[in-house]
Amino acid sequence: MLTDLPNVLTLLRIAAIPVLVALLALHSALGNVAACVVYTAACITDYLDGALARRWQMLSELGRMMDPIADKLLVGALLLALAGLTVLPVFSLYAAIIIMLREILVSGLREYMASQRETLPSTRLAKWKTGIQMVAIGFLIGGDKAAAALHLSFLPATLIGGILLWISVIPTVLSGWGYLTIGFSRMMASDPRKSSKIVS
Repeated sequence: MLTDLPNVLTLLRIAAIPVLVALLALHSALGNVAACVVYTAACITDYLDGALARRWQMLSELGRMMDPIADKLLVGALLLALAGLTVLPVFSLYAAIIIMLREILVSGLREYMASQRETLPSTRLAKWKTGIQMVAIGFLIGGDKAAAALHLSFLPATLIGGILLWISVIPTVLSGWGYLTIGFSRMMASDPRKSSKIVS
């Protein structure tokens, strides 16, 4: 049900998005620090909703659908906000574009698979992708302003975030290719006419 605690945590992660964008729009060290706090809480809910659902036997199709959607909304909205604020270093705007294209492609594939009554379960590589992206975005949200406000001026937070975003492109592309391979193989298996054409 929507009111189950794991699903409520997922909804809170979505609700945090406009708050994070508003804090980033302040262009201040205090706003960046506050954004880091809210973002960290949102990331914690990403772990808790799944852990609690498994522990309390609250697994549901609604939860399985909402969890990856919440992750994609959070990552996508923040990447767009950071790009708009021009705080993406080391050409990591292009990394963000690759990430967004992959997410749209996989989401479209999942939608098609669902229409064919097929599922496309998340892989361990995709979880690593999400984890690295979230850490990278955390550094980018805080940036050098938050580092200075926390007396960590020696830490090049923005640069670290940009490098980590590029590193996340590797599992992003690999997991996306894996999903495409699985999706197309299942589509061919479910349509014997297409399979026979390929074989011939």
